Amino acid sequence: MNLFDIKDKVIIITGGYGVLGSSIAKHLVDSGGKVAILGRDEDKAKTFANKLSSTNAIGLKADVLDKENLTSVKDTILNTWDRIDVLINAAGGNMPGATIAPSDSLFDMSMNDFKKVTDLNLMGTVIPSLIFGKHMAHENEGSIINVSSMAVPQALTRVVGYSASKAAMENFTRWMAVDMALKYGDNIRVNAIAPGFFIADQNRRLLTNEDGSLTDRGNTIINNTPMKRFGDSKELNGAVHLLCSNASKFMTGTVIPIDGGFGAFSGV
Repeated sequence: MNLFDIKDKVIIITGGYGVLGSSIAKHLVDSGGKVAILGRDEDKAKTFANKLSSTNAIGLKADVLDKENLTSVKDTILNTWDRIDVLINAAGGNMPGATIAPSDSLFDMSMNDFKKVTDLNLMGTVIPSLIFGKHMAHENEGSIINVSSMAVPQALTRVVGYSASKAAMENFTRWMAVDMALKYGDNIRVNAIAPGFFIADQNRRLLTNEDGSLTDRGNTIINNTPMKRFGDSKELNGAVHLLCSNASKFMTGTVIPIDGGFGAFSGV
């Protein structure tokens, strides 16, 4: 038996047509998984799903902060494939008002934007985990994979709202992992990956100039990354595949850094 085989596993990905989510989705479909692409833009979700596969991918409109909507989405997925094996919480993001530029004061931060970032990154993981995790608890089997950040173990300047909300989400990952194992058995796992620096729409202008050269912040990151480059979205797929498969059956409550050595490097 191939422990890494994920053929016919039903996998849900929130934020499934984003830069990182879409790369993960393509890999999982190519590996034989059945993938539900969830996102707020129904046309984007369906278009991307159709591009991946006419049979093994579906696109559904979903708001990760709306319990009723997610419950309806869960029913649709169960009616389509009759099971849910994996949930990947890839939806997340940042807001300009919850970042602190070098010339800004922390005390002028927009609390409205801070709350929006917290809702998206923390509650946008908690709510789907509860909605889809309840089905896993009923079946006594499943894997939840959250997307944390290397902004959690280290204080990265500027991204205060993002860092704080991801830190809370990472703690929830461990908490839910323990609770599910104690109450619903050893076949339910809750883990996270922690990407380092990957170029995406949300951070492109922070890290690169319009001509493609690195900003001062981009140069600082590269200088503190032993591999001396940013990550490629495809480089998340191996760890995600592991956590989707039975090869990780004794892993729960873990956070896997994927950061080119950024978290291990002291800068000296």
